[in-house]
Amino acid sequence: MKMPMKTVTLRFRLKHLLAISVAACLMPNFVQAQEDKEKMTPIASPAQPDAIELGTGPLPGATAQESWHRQYGSLFARNVTVATLTPFLPDPAKASGAAIIVAPGGGFRTLSMDNEGYDVARALAAKGIAAFVIKYRLRQTPAGMPAFEKSMQEMFSGAARAPLPAANNAATDLAPQLADSTAAFRLIRSRAAQWHVDPDRIGMIGFSAGAMLTMATTLATTDAKPAFIGNIYGPLGSMTVPQDAPPMFAAIAADDPLFGDRDFKLIDDWRAAKRPVEFHLYERGGHGFGMYPKATTSTGWFDAFVRWLDMHGMLKPASK
Repeated sequence: MKMPMKTVTLRFRLKHLLAISVAACLMPNFVQAQEDKEKMTPIASPAQPDAIELGTGPLPGATAQESWHRQYGSLFARNVTVATLTPFLPDPAKASGAAIIVAPGGGFRTLSMDNEGYDVARALAAKGIAAFVIKYRLRQTPAGMPAFEKSMQEMFSGAARAPLPAANNAATDLAPQLADSTAAFRLIRSRAAQWHVDPDRIGMIGFSAGAMLTMATTLATTDAKPAFIGNIYGPLGSMTVPQDAPPMFAAIAADDPLFGDRDFKLIDDWRAAKRPVEFHLYERGGHGFGMYPKATTSTGWFDAFVRWLDMHGMLKPASK
């Protein structure tokens, strides 16, 4: 039997109102969940049984102790005073012999250990590349979480953004961090046989501040000599590029609030030096996308990076 149109319309409206009511009830929970996810929550320092101290000593003048917190569903470390390196080794059956040091970012005040460290390293190891997460020493921050949160908000705000370490002053501005990164290269090469790593195929990839450290390690030191580098949403301003600079992969989103509105002259500098460079400018992605799954093409950076590594022969054992 066909129902009158008014009855059908009334039922539709009732269903529609019910859906709105349910959504209204769920919305506060959703908003609360988002706020909880973004909130910095202090946690006990996790066990790091595989972390190896790099031997660069304690941070000079440090008074605060290393502490950890959770934010965006990920682990973060801050007030790091002793540098470590954590290996993520591939299945020997698929190991290529290539290796890469992974440098998380965080403005040199904190380290995004999951999203820009451990998650990246696990994904690289799954592709046959030995990955090593460097927990480098950081600038001191307030011990209390409220004061720390305020300091981070001030640093990343447009009005009070901290100046970038000058490329030509990196050896001074980032002295402890550069000591840590060069020690990491030295440690991997000293244990190359143990870890089944080719000492001539060790690269470095960094995110944000980690990208700055990667560039400084490449351009301001003589000992590290990375075989290839990745600069992921780090500043891409002009730098002096030596004739023996390693191949570089760079990726950034145009809507990156920190570096997206700056120039990308470093890409031209690399090309002018006739050195291999691949550059991905994503329309959207913001800053810090790392390994987070997002509904933007920036999420594809890792697959593109792996294909680039493959193109440079890093996914296959070196020919004898």
